[in-house]
Amino acid sequence: MRLSIRYENQFQSIELNEEETQEMWVSLSLEGENLEKEKLIQKTFDEKFNKPEYNIWHRETRHLTTPKERFNDDGDEYDTSEPLMKEVADDRIFRKDEIERAYQDDYEGVCKWIRTALGKKQDWADMFIAVRMEGMSIREYASSIGVSENNITQKLKRATKKLEQEYKNRQI
Repeated sequence: MRLSIRYENQFQSIELNEEETQEMWVSLSLEGENLEKEKLIQKTFDEKFNKPEYNIWHRETRHLTTPKERFNDDGDEYDTSEPLMKEVADDRIFRKDEIERAYQDDYEGVCKWIRTALGKKQDWADMFIAVRMEGMSIREYASSIGVSENNITQKLKRATKKLEQEYKNRQI
């Protein structure tokens, strides 16, 4: 008997001997006369397994299990001490560079907005970014540029007030 099996979008034929045909008859739980046996097996097999939906599902899900040994193109075994991305609950560890780039882009965007909002007062912008965003202490920043702490505190208050006004008046 020749059994036609759909694999993806093509049919392949398998030659079954009498014993295999009988096993197929039993495994598909068929009943009937021996004259129609081959047609009945093919018809039942088509209904159960030769559906395009089944083959699409099979194609998409056949490699979901992780093999115990992983090999690269050269046939060498991969290091399996690290889990795959789909094996961990939180995949941010695999996307660390992407997250850091996004954070850096956001940080640079905020710094650019601060510099444009404060306009000609670039020293205020540098001071605000260093103290408020980067976490440098007022005393440390004052000693680095050589001015008093009170001066830095007053400039920070003015810069904060100006930025609050700019934030309220921004256009979305």
